[in-house]
Amino acid sequence: MAGRRNGHAGRPRVGVLALQGDFREHAEILERLGAEPVEVRRPEDLRGLDGLIIPGGESTAIGNLMVHSGMLDAIRSFFYQGGAVWGTCAGMVLAASATTGPSQPLLGIMSALVERNGFGRQVHSFEADLEVKGFDRPFRGVFIRAPYFEDVGPGVEVLAEIDGRVVAARAGKVLVTAFHPELTDDTRFHEYFLREVCGSDERS
Repeated sequence: MAGRRNGHAGRPRVGVLALQGDFREHAEILERLGAEPVEVRRPEDLRGLDGLIIPGGESTAIGNLMVHSGMLDAIRSFFYQGGAVWGTCAGMVLAASATTGPSQPLLGIMSALVERNGFGRQVHSFEADLEVKGFDRPFRGVFIRAPYFEDVGPGVEVLAEIDGRVVAARAGKVLVTAFHPELTDDTRFHEYFLREVCGSDERS
């Protein structure tokens, strides 16, 4: 794979932050696609990884856990040293540089203003067919207390929208989705992350 961060020729090693959320579902898909999934709970677990997935959950709780465990600074360092990051749902919130709501820990690795629970609470969870840039057919998005980006900065490529609300985006080595690809049988976003983001030399 071109652009492999750690120079090894075998399977890409992709961590899944295992503090909350659907980390096992992500790991199972990565395994099926030929990657080596690694559960990440401590800063030292990031060593030797090509990429990291931050799954859904409660973004404030995950952010606080990341601060107390040292993971917030460790993930920032991992990213700025060339590691790829994909945030899904709560992970999308954490990747943003600013939030419209109360202050909370953020990684700030994508220039974007995020609206937490932008589509409502759990009762308003829904599914929608999304037109995704670069995909040849719609992707069925599963939205659970989903956020969206109200605004994005220069260099952020919008991949999918709902009524003008950004629900998927990429900037160099960081990918975000407001929805949960790991809860579907469609592996195209995981394939995209492995091929285009982990395998890219591009920086955000």
